[in-house]
Amino acid sequence: MNLRIIKGGVLDTVQDMGRTGWQHQGINPGGAMDKLSAQVANILVGNDRNEAVIEIHFPASSFFFEQPTLISLCGADFSASINGDEVPLLHPILVSKYSILQFHESVAGARVYLAVHGGLNLSKWLNSYSTNIKAAAGGHQGRALQKDDEIGFRLSKDFCPFINKQEFIVLPWKAGNTWTGENPGEIFVLPGNEWAWLTEESKEKINDQLFVITIQSDRMGYQLSGDPLSVTNSEEVVSSGVNFGTIQILPDGQLIVLMADHQTTGGYPKIGHVISAHHHALAQMKPGNTIHFRITDLQTAEELFLKQEQHLLQLQNACAFRLDTFIKI
Repeated sequence: MNLRIIKGGVLDTVQDMGRTGWQHQGINPGGAMDKLSAQVANILVGNDRNEAVIEIHFPASSFFFEQPTLISLCGADFSASINGDEVPLLHPILVSKYSILQFHESVAGARVYLAVHGGLNLSKWLNSYSTNIKAAAGGHQGRALQKDDEIGFRLSKDFCPFINKQEFIVLPWKAGNTWTGENPGEIFVLPGNEWAWLTEESKEKINDQLFVITIQSDRMGYQLSGDPLSVTNSEEVVSSGVNFGTIQILPDGQLIVLMADHQTTGGYPKIGHVISAHHHALAQMKPGNTIHFRITDLQTAEELFLKQEQHLLQLQNACAFRLDTFIKI
């Protein structure tokens, strides 16, 4: 039995935590833009944290469930409904056979993640389920989901006794929508290799001004608009490795922040790197939103990363206990 797409979205793809270990061959890691939300979605339905999920943008696809299952939605609020009734984020939800999941309005955030208990029945490419659209590989046929696509469930569990005649049941526990390392409105940045190239005035601007995400932004990178920055060094940079969160300064003095589908190397000066613990907040921003950068240090970045991992581990243990108790998974 399958999950069927009955209406195509603008760019909905299968993603996991990414395809690591292949950048030396020109294949970028890709993966979910908001890896924190993707992991939380998996945890809520009892999956491994790296299991494949569906990353959904707005306007979003509509999904038809051909069998009962357990799902969760995490990340952006797109006003989700099942069979016309509103359903919440951050809860495990038992869904009956022949139910329809739809998204009606972009309320907050940029992308939401749909996880299904047991995972999606797909094949890995280079040890990852993530969709690489440029390579036409991974995910579902190497492309964004389209109307009439069908994706099987890896596990078939009889949830009928729990649902009875109800269309869906929102289970009574939820994940928190924040964690202690988040600082709303600020994105922490570590200085990059060419940080010293910036003029003192430009260094102050990084901390003081707001940068606007432009409409030219996508999964490859966020192009920013703000007061142009200046460098004191006119040397040409040798192309070198880049990563999710790398901030480069362009010839016109504007910035670009590389995102999940970034290229493997870059030749523009790398003035900073968004800390991994704040990739989640960055990934939920969209064109028109403003970013306030704050320069930080390596110790702070490491401490926040460990806090985020601790948050996920505690959530994983708690959800595993509740699921085992409630539905004996």
